[in-house]
Amino acid sequence: MRGVLLAAGILACLSLTACQGGSQEAQATAPPPKKSLARPAQMYAGQEQILSVQSGSAEVSHAGGLNLKATGMAPSAGWTDAAFLPRIYAASPPDGIYEVDVIASQPTQPGAQVPTPIDVSGYWGRYTDGRVKGVKFMTKTNELTVMVQPGPAG
Repeated sequence: MRGVLLAAGILACLSLTACQGGSQEAQATAPPPKKSLARPAQMYAGQEQILSVQSGSAEVSHAGGLNLKATGMAPSAGWTDAAFLPRIYAASPPDGIYEVDVIASQPTQPGAQVPTPIDVSGYWGRYTDGRVKGVKFMTKTNELTVMVQPGPAG
């Protein structure tokens, strides 16, 4: 009986070793995700990222800042005060693409959890010296990078 248990233990160890070897191969072939150089800014109570973003734009305004627009999906109906919340950087990103969270305030009354379209627009006047080359809109399930378009002439 002791021999059978010992053989079963050795077989179990070999099986686990074989399983771990396969997962290491899968991990070695997948490229590591790109690490963000920013940290999220503090949100107010009741605010959180929207579910997803489908389209967006960033244009230089007359004042030199950026007019940001995004269209996405909120987790349910009733989300209000949609806005952009720029992430905090210790230094300028080397590629000039800044990350911005797309946020909104949760509904006060619970409702059906059906994804609902939401439009977000706002002005970002922090950098007017042309250092922002693009904006990465960050949401719960995806992100979208758009390059800055020149503003209206005049």
